Amino acid sequence: MDKNSRIYVAGHRGMVGAAISRRLRADGFETIIERTHAELDLTDQAAVRAFFAENRPSHVFLAAAKVGGIYANDTYPADFILGNLQIQTNVLESAWRCGAEKVLFLGSACIYPRDTAQPIREDSLLTDPLEPTNEWYAIAKISGVKTCQALRKQHGFDAISAMPTNLYGIGDNFHLDNAHVLPALMHRFHLAKEQDLPEVVVWGTGTPRREFLHVDDLADACMFLMREYSAPEVVNVGIGEDISIAEIAEKVKEIVGYRGELVFDRSKPDGTPRRLLDVSRLGDLGWTARIGLEEGLRSTYQWFLDNRDGLRS
Repeated sequence: MDKNSRIYVAGHRGMVGAAISRRLRADGFETIIERTHAELDLTDQAAVRAFFAENRPSHVFLAAAKVGGIYANDTYPADFILGNLQIQTNVLESAWRCGAEKVLFLGSACIYPRDTAQPIREDSLLTDPLEPTNEWYAIAKISGVKTCQALRKQHGFDAISAMPTNLYGIGDNFHLDNAHVLPALMHRFHLAKEQDLPEVVVWGTGTPRREFLHVDDLADACMFLMREYSAPEVVNVGIGEDISIAEIAEKVKEIVGYRGELVFDRSKPDGTPRRLLDVSRLGDLGWTARIGLEEGLRSTYQWFLDNRDGLRS
């Protein structure tokens, strides 16, 4: 991949895709191909095939996906499995058929079994049952991994798969119901501060542990893998450290400046008890995360304040 390569970023308006596009531009890449959903519906096979035939990208970052938190995954299972299967199958097949040199497929740490050993190694995939609240999304993403491996095995196509941990940062979805835990917490605390509410309710017990990676670090890792990695095995992307939901809630509360009480609704699901990735494979390749949690949270909250009027809410 050089500065003249034709690079397609699928999902460039999402948090991950936008971070990859920002990084490509910052690094001086000259031909970055982007399409909005209105311009190209990735669930439309014919449209995707026509797009690839016309534009012939040499490298593809497949960051487009239908995503959401526990509530959204558990409420709209058909949307999550069908939409993601369609998007990734159409893009991967068309990239191969149109002669792309390389594709990076982005999955999620939720592909791993619910009760697998921690930290989670890449070879734990498909060894035990998934977390029920997001199994539909996870199954779709596992299918994406297997599609990449099948294309490599049968056709020698250079498709690689990266599995990021929980993400946050610029461009996140701060929807109060459908967002992931960290941006949803940030939004709830901000509203509670504005309205001088006495308490903020957080789903679950607060005991599950999660690992959080800033999206700009993920973009950096994607650039590294696109240049340096070519193999069928999945690569985890994370920081190698986790924190409880209760602890992250307290950190967000402090950064937002909310002074009320934090209450946990134990009637709501916790999700997977712990999700910490083993990132030794990526570390051995020569990459480590750089943005600390405190720094990342503060910059994310500032971005939320600066862009709140235009956000989904």
